[in-house]
Amino acid sequence: MESVVVIVGAGPAGLAVSACLFMLSIPFLILEKDNCIGSLWKKRAYDRLRLHLAKQFCELPYMAFPREMPTFIPKDDFIRYLDNYTLHFGINPIYHMNVESATYDEQEQKWEIKATNVVTNETNHYCARFIVVASGENSMGYIPNLPGMSSFNGEVLHSSDFKSGRGYTGKSVLVIGSGNSGMEIAHDLATHGAMTTISVRSPVHIVNKELIYLGMTLLKYLPMKIVDRIIVFLAWLKFGDLSNYGIVRPNMGPFMQKAVTGLSPTIDVGAVENIKAGQIQVQPAISNIVGSEVTFSNGQAVHYETIIFATGYRSTASAWFKDGGYMLSSDGLPAQRIPHHWKGNNGAYCAGLSKQGLHGISVDARNIATDISQILLARNM
Repeated sequence: MESVVVIVGAGPAGLAVSACLFMLSIPFLILEKDNCIGSLWKKRAYDRLRLHLAKQFCELPYMAFPREMPTFIPKDDFIRYLDNYTLHFGINPIYHMNVESATYDEQEQKWEIKATNVVTNETNHYCARFIVVASGENSMGYIPNLPGMSSFNGEVLHSSDFKSGRGYTGKSVLVIGSGNSGMEIAHDLATHGAMTTISVRSPVHIVNKELIYLGMTLLKYLPMKIVDRIIVFLAWLKFGDLSNYGIVRPNMGPFMQKAVTGLSPTIDVGAVENIKAGQIQVQPAISNIVGSEVTFSNGQAVHYETIIFATGYRSTASAWFKDGGYMLSSDGLPAQRIPHHWKGNNGAYCAGLSKQGLHGISVDARNIATDISQILLARNM
């Protein structure tokens, strides 16, 4: 099957690119491995999740959120927005298509894409002048190989499999990772009466949604270093010195750290209050696991029934995108720095892989559609 553009992935990035191409009347196909759009949000997100940024920073191109939606949108409302977005732009993904390879044919000057239907096991072939890698930064949950992990005799799960703390009342649970998912899951567990510990392995900025909203507004008018100083000071006024509880702030400011490393600050939704009240215990990195006993780098040993890894995700794009040497690194993320990250050679593009969230997805989508349009116009002149 042939199209002008083939998009791989029907998450927010793939949908955004589709809408931008639709607005420019450029034909496209969108291939999705799962049986729905936005599968990360529909199948692998915990119940209490909300967008951590204000809604004006999370809109996809050409469609605003309804006015009645709250500033920080709950998961179910965002899913409804994605469904309405898909309907509005007439986006019809081809589902169950697991892309196995995408290679560039120099002679034909087209991309050859091989995909397997995960239901029927049939092999399908597609070709296109342009390809967009939109399979996401979060293709696969990452679980590190900790010393002695294989001996742990309790429940082990990744944050993508966690839904609610309701089933953990009275149980001892260790959450590994102090990012947004880790802190929010720990808060949910503590709220439901679990004996909760969180392993904070490295320095982390703790802020709240209002401070992030303020910081993103100030960035329109002030240098990033000044904004970082303001936000760090206000976070200190809000939360106090959290080093007394085992949480140390990085030397680099929160917005600079995001820009340089892609690492977001952790947005508190109640976990800090739980920590101060003793409802969540904070421990450092893990040094060893024997059976149900976990030993931390400070020498303390504690028994747990469940370990939840809130240790992030990995992109799998480099496994199937065979001509990714210029556009993608071995980790499946862009090889080029922002703002040049979204474009590769021979009509290849990527969207939503730059760790810039939904706002970055919108910028990528508009850039990609505009660039394709310009190439097509130049060809027809």
